Amino acid sequence: MQQKQDWDLVIKPKNKWYDIDLAALWKYRDLLLLLVRRDFVAVYKQTILGPLWFFIQPLLTALTFTFIFGNIAKISTDGNPSTLFYLAGITIWTYFSDCLTKTSTTFISNASLFGKVYFPRLIMPLSVLVSNLIKLGIQLLIFICVWFYYLNFSDTLLPHWEFMWLLPLLILMLAGLGFGFGILISSLTTKYRDLTFLVGFGVQLLMYASSVVIPVSSMSYETKHIMLLNPLTAIIESFKYIFLGTGSVESFSYLSYSFGFMLVLVAISTIIFNKVEKSFMDTI
Repeated sequence: MQQKQDWDLVIKPKNKWYDIDLAALWKYRDLLLLLVRRDFVAVYKQTILGPLWFFIQPLLTALTFTFIFGNIAKISTDGNPSTLFYLAGITIWTYFSDCLTKTSTTFISNASLFGKVYFPRLIMPLSVLVSNLIKLGIQLLIFICVWFYYLNFSDTLLPHWEFMWLLPLLILMLAGLGFGFGILISSLTTKYRDLTFLVGFGVQLLMYASSVVIPVSSMSYETKHIMLLNPLTAIIESFKYIFLGTGSVESFSYLSYSFGFMLVLVAISTIIFNKVEKSFMDTI
């Protein structure tokens, strides 16, 4: 009589559109950590300056914005030092844009790996979020150092210390939006490769529509509320309001809208991603 065999791992097909195995993500957490290490180390491994680019990039971008938008275009910074104002927006924006652009190529850039070995496909975009979170921590440290300098030598900053607890929530929302948009685009690019060419251009356009450069408080009433329909605007404005003390107070009321938008986006994009991963090897 044949004995019943006990298998260490049973892989079953996903038959339902909502069949998302969250327990498997936790089971493969070691793989997640390995991918995070790979992403973090490999990016600047063969560069001369190495991890110093984490410090150089936001500072150079902030100085460039200060020269072009502050000195030449004379765009308002709500009375804040131009370098600090732009550095605040860039620090937050870079995390979102990096998460979006890197997760948007999940299927295309990992097609060879997906075709050889099984693991939960959501591990790949999640590793991007975590590795970029380390980069965000470094760039936040740069921002805080510059912020402390102006806090001690300038009387224009009036930070709202009572709202500092919102910072983790703002970062969570940025991660959710970057993850949601990224895996949605990644799912669509398995059939429509044109989207890969639009991502970089679209991210740049979205930056100028997210109050990174132009503060919402300097806009007209109609433009202000149109701008706040972008879920990123309320997050960036709230960050500036907390640390710089200026900005649109209305952005706080729009945070609930941004949070709800993020939840719906993550839910829909995850379902689409889960559906596409079953057959993407046939179309990619």
